[in-house]
Amino acid sequence: MKTDKKFNKSYKRDMSKLQIPAGYTPLLNLKQTELGIKSIKDFFQANLSSELRLRRVTAPLFVESGTGINDDLNGVERPVRFPIKDMGDRNAEIVHSLAKWKRLTLADYEIEEGFGIYTDMNAIRADEELDNLHSLYVDQWDWELVIREKDRTIEFLKQVVRRIYAAMLRTEYLVYELFPAIKPQLPCEISFIHSEELLQKYPRMDVKQREDVVTQEYGAVFVIGIGAPLSDGEPHDGRAPDYDDWSTPNADGYLGLNGDLLVWNPVLKKSVELSSMGIRVDPAALKRQLELCGKGDRLSLYFHQRLMSGELPLSIGGGIGQSRLCMYYLRKAHIGEIQASLWPHEMKDEARRQGVFLI
Repeated sequence: MKTDKKFNKSYKRDMSKLQIPAGYTPLLNLKQTELGIKSIKDFFQANLSSELRLRRVTAPLFVESGTGINDDLNGVERPVRFPIKDMGDRNAEIVHSLAKWKRLTLADYEIEEGFGIYTDMNAIRADEELDNLHSLYVDQWDWELVIREKDRTIEFLKQVVRRIYAAMLRTEYLVYELFPAIKPQLPCEISFIHSEELLQKYPRMDVKQREDVVTQEYGAVFVIGIGAPLSDGEPHDGRAPDYDDWSTPNADGYLGLNGDLLVWNPVLKKSVELSSMGIRVDPAALKRQLELCGKGDRLSLYFHQRLMSGELPLSIGGGIGQSRLCMYYLRKAHIGEIQASLWPHEMKDEARRQGVFLI
């Protein structure tokens, strides 16, 4: 029988991204899972709002192209675009995240210092590589808090991380009350380490290996400094130059006022990023980072002009993955057990054969 080589190659590629742990059996059925998802989302967002004094606002699904408002992520992901008939076929694009839109909203809503906003952000990332943790569909709580000039410090960043982590701990206990078979495992306190310290500690490991080993050791870790080149010439991970401040020296003697929150996933036996956040660029950091990345032309865009003119408040903000958080708490092996998305047919079929139902 003749085999379609192109199909066979695609099948093998898709299967290499599917990792179902040996002996994995979901602890909850579909109905219990849906109950857990709703309970986690309702409880966590209420706690997040209380911890950081955030009010909920309505967010866009798409923004106008060419304004500089959309998040460029690592700078290579293509947004989903479409023309708008009643706007002369001007293009709109599905958001990747709302990092810059939130800061505009803080200014437009005249949010006071010490208060902020959060929203349910839904996005499409068509260039995402689909695996256990990554989906075309992104759902997260995007939040942004107005701060003072004196708050642009590494210690203030750590304080905010600890408050978010406190909400995570309370949510974990809620899950345990609902489903006693799911035992709490988060440590009482989150640990902090700079990405340069992590490199020096494990110089022979790649980035993912370093994250895995430190997160397995501590249970929950916030890795500081994402975006600036480290001593080996490479950044720990990519960051767009126009929202997080990853180039300002901090009191710990390293660069960066941002980072990623990682937890150890007991099902997949590896670290999982649940949140990316940071103190946002001020005009000086924005100009510096755009120049470092060869993106100085962006200063002519709507968002960047408002920031450089001093119209936007200083802020700290980030995103917290809703499906990833639920996946972690409910001890699921695949994000497709939490959210409805599209997956390669071969991946869905193989997952089903291994007892995993992708919604």
